[in-house]
Amino acid sequence: MPIAVDIDVMLARRKMSVGELADRIGITPANLAVLKNGRAKAVRFSTLAALCEVLDCQPGDLLRWETEQAEAVAQSEDPEQPESD
Repeated sequence: MPIAVDIDVMLARRKMSVGELADRIGITPANLAVLKNGRAKAVRFSTLAALCEVLDCQPGDLLRWETEQAEAVAQSEDPEQPESD
C-alpha cells in the first residue's frame, strides 16, 4: 500500500509505549498494532484525531504517501516484511 504509517516514529519521539497510547486513545493494543504496522485498510477520522491529540502532532506526521516503487525498495531492504499480493 502506498500509504506509510509513522506512528512508531511519533511514539519514540514522545517516549510512549503502544499500550499507553492505545489506552489513551481508547482502542485495543492489537488494533493499534494493526494500524501502526500498516496492515489496516482504513482509519476512522475520530481515531486519527485522537492519535494527533495524544501525540501532539498533525495527521501528516503519522501518514505519508509513497510511490509503489519506493515501497518495493523498502520491502526488499526489510527481509522480515512480507511481500504484498
